[in-house]
Amino acid sequence: MKTTSLTMFAAALLLLAAPFVRAQNFLEGGRVSGNFQLDAQVYRADSAIGAFEVAEKMRMNSFANLLYTNGNFSAGLRAESYLNPILGYDPRYKGNGVPYWFGSWRNEQFEITVGNFYEQFGSGMVLRSYEERNLGYDNALKGAKVRFSPTEGVVLKGLIGTQRYFWEQGPGIVRGLDGEFALNDIFDKEAKYRTRVTLGGSFVSKYQDTEEISAGPDELLILPANVASWAARFNISRGGFAIDGEYANKMNDPSAMNDYIYKNGESLLLQTSYSTRGLGVIVSAKRTDNMSFKSKRTETGSALDINYLPALTRQHAYALSAMYPYATQPNGEMALQGQVNYKIKRGSKIGGKYGTDIAINYSRITSIQRDPLEGDTVPGGAGTAGYTSPFLAFGNELYFRDFNIEIQRKFTADFKLLVSYVNLKYNIDVIEGHPGDPMVNAHIFIADGTYRLTDKRAVKLEYQHLLTKEDEGDWLQFLIEYTVAPKWYLTVADQYNYGNPDKDRRFHYPAVSAGYTYGSNRLTLTYGKQREGILCVGGVCRNVPASNGLTITLTSSF
Repeated sequence: MKTTSLTMFAAALLLLAAPFVRAQNFLEGGRVSGNFQLDAQVYRADSAIGAFEVAEKMRMNSFANLLYTNGNFSAGLRAESYLNPILGYDPRYKGNGVPYWFGSWRNEQFEITVGNFYEQFGSGMVLRSYEERNLGYDNALKGAKVRFSPTEGVVLKGLIGTQRYFWEQGPGIVRGLDGEFALNDIFDKEAKYRTRVTLGGSFVSKYQDTEEISAGPDELLILPANVASWAARFNISRGGFAIDGEYANKMNDPSAMNDYIYKNGESLLLQTSYSTRGLGVIVSAKRTDNMSFKSKRTETGSALDINYLPALTRQHAYALSAMYPYATQPNGEMALQGQVNYKIKRGSKIGGKYGTDIAINYSRITSIQRDPLEGDTVPGGAGTAGYTSPFLAFGNELYFRDFNIEIQRKFTADFKLLVSYVNLKYNIDVIEGHPGDPMVNAHIFIADGTYRLTDKRAVKLEYQHLLTKEDEGDWLQFLIEYTVAPKWYLTVADQYNYGNPDKDRRFHYPAVSAGYTYGSNRLTLTYGKQREGILCVGGVCRNVPASNGLTITLTSSF
């Protein structure tokens, strides 16, 4: 951390603490807490699977959070070290420093924060600042944030800041206002009405110096310095029924992500749910058109995203069902998702002694319809308004489809079983940017059984099977895990790409993992091979390269 940043941090603490905490007891009665994590990988070359020589032999990511609280005042920081970043993480993280610090004070109405902070407005379609460590993703804001609740049921937020860009700050300034109004808490303090209504709205803008780029030999594009966006949302619930939605709109924002077109962006997210004893139903729909929103117009990766566009797909937990995850397409997608959870009651002939849980999920994502502008032959083109698009029209290109069913049943007090089937279609061309690759059509079967040997000892057996004629062909995975609660576990697993069209690439990926837990401390060691693939969380993804070697993970909290 630079000296100027440390000076700013100290000054912020003094400014916030001085009016509200007496100097002589600033440290008295305070509480310090924190956590630590270290991830290290020791690499061995294995050119057959694409794991090449690593010069350092070992790479490491680590961080430590410290938090001090005293009454209404809190302050914290996070130190990070990447020496060098583990393969698959952006190499621009290389180094050490304190990229995150803050001071905050609150009372019943106000909360004031200076320094670094995370925030989300509504569903995040115009603003979401967050960290996802497994992806190496962090777009924390650095500046000031105020939260004001003048009366029950009203929450107002305002913020201004720049975004984290590895060890630096992005060039754009982000400014935002948000308001949420729980109408029942405002107007129905005696709770006469069973229907609850909450309304909200957001305004977010970014400023980046105007610049000119060349769109051709005789054409210069002037890019706007200020780009504004807004969103409106609602939530209505009564008993087990709820419906919520949000609409977002962004003014024209020519950038590298949309080929520098001057077209407004928009997104609509709707979700309705119903739940009663033994039954839950959720149906969601989303339309997104030209909604990439970054504080640096030339950035093309996931860094410096101001907003967040959730993926309407199930987040699979098993390795082979998660082999083809969906990455949100901000330039345009139409998405539908539905899920039904049903519990067959205990003691019934079908449900058995302990009942049976069934979950059925379906999602489908396509392109949006794009029509050329008058006089054009194809949509798009730098310096133009891009295209027109009917709001509710689905495009002709399928991006992703996933149908899955999962059944869980406890047969005895000591044995439970999960079985699952997944059928998906995955457009490699669009999602991974591999033109010409065929659509993957995969069938995946999973069986996961756990048998409790004693009160503390259990064994788990897992079988996964992926069948496809495309991409790398068929896969098998076997896993056995032995657990001694609450301290020990040992896992042996193997993935086998037995159906690869290239017979010389039908590799095994064996791995052995062991873990030890003591209180709030946990140590995990894994030795084996890792296939190349994509890791996604919520539609945001990173590439994971093939590797062979030892992985060490240590976590602790206090």
